[in-house]
Amino acid sequence: MDCAELARITVEQWAPTWLASKSALKNRTEGSYESLWRTVVKPRWGSVRLDRITYGEVVNWVAELNAKGMSPSRVSQALLSLKQILDLAVLDGRLARNVAKPVKPPRPRPSKPRFLTHDQVEALAEECGAHGDQYRLFVLVAAYCGLRWGEMRALRFRHLDLIRARIDVAEAVPERSKTVDTPKNHKQRTVPIPRFLVDELMVYTAGLSSTALVFPNSGGGMLDNTNFRRNVFSPAVRALGLEPFTPHDLRHTTASLAVSAGANVKAVQRLLGHASAAMTLDIYASLFDDDLDDVAHRLDVAHKRVRGSYSRDHLGTGTTDSVPLRQATSR
Repeated sequence: MDCAELARITVEQWAPTWLASKSALKNRTEGSYESLWRTVVKPRWGSVRLDRITYGEVVNWVAELNAKGMSPSRVSQALLSLKQILDLAVLDGRLARNVAKPVKPPRPRPSKPRFLTHDQVEALAEECGAHGDQYRLFVLVAAYCGLRWGEMRALRFRHLDLIRARIDVAEAVPERSKTVDTPKNHKQRTVPIPRFLVDELMVYTAGLSSTALVFPNSGGGMLDNTNFRRNVFSPAVRALGLEPFTPHDLRHTTASLAVSAGANVKAVQRLLGHASAAMTLDIYASLFDDDLDDVAHRLDVAHKRVRGSYSRDHLGTGTTDSVPLRQATSR
């Protein structure tokens, strides 16, 4: 069967092979691809034959998604999915080339992370605590230890080492899932707990079994993001005038509070479990602006110290082998 015949199947007929290639990914990632296919890619391309897709049609599709108000990140992910589907068809000998490959995704809209001060964290924790002490401590742990949502809801008493003041971040349960998984990027880590929080957790967790959830919902089950935000978190945020602020912004707050306490970029990277320090800087570069001011101050102090003992003799003035500064610079 030649390439032309192999390409006469529809995108919907070929998509299961592409989805099968995602089976080794984490459950949440695999589910995201399936959702993109079902809700965004399939409605437009499902009934179209592989060999009937054109570059211009893909460009127009991206423009239509943008016009509908879909976020740039989701448009980019949908475009990536289509590109991967066609890439796989090329590898399988069904297409000679991927016409979608040159199509550019939309530019992401820049958004700045939101942070709370120590006082605001305390106020938010107290406001959420009106619905149960677990919610008060949830806010404090999320703000001072930097765990992701899935890591917080999966946290069990056995993951706490209150003698060493450490949390073993070894498990995560993504939203809309009850399957225990590893943390993002499969990177387990150990994070420190501030002493004031250790003391509170010791009282709060007294009598818990090793498998007990540290932050259950009001019924004792695993937290649900939608319910938690609707019933507890968002009303507290509104009451304090902190809108817009989300549970994930508590993780951003960890970075801000850590940097203000003197943490360097490598320490923040390890605390948050980022893949690299470069990623940490991409997200939180503005937090390190004071470091630049400190560098400038140190350079100023060093310069004044040297100028105090400055002598023209250091430049070799009057000797035949001295090099004028302008000449040396131009070489």
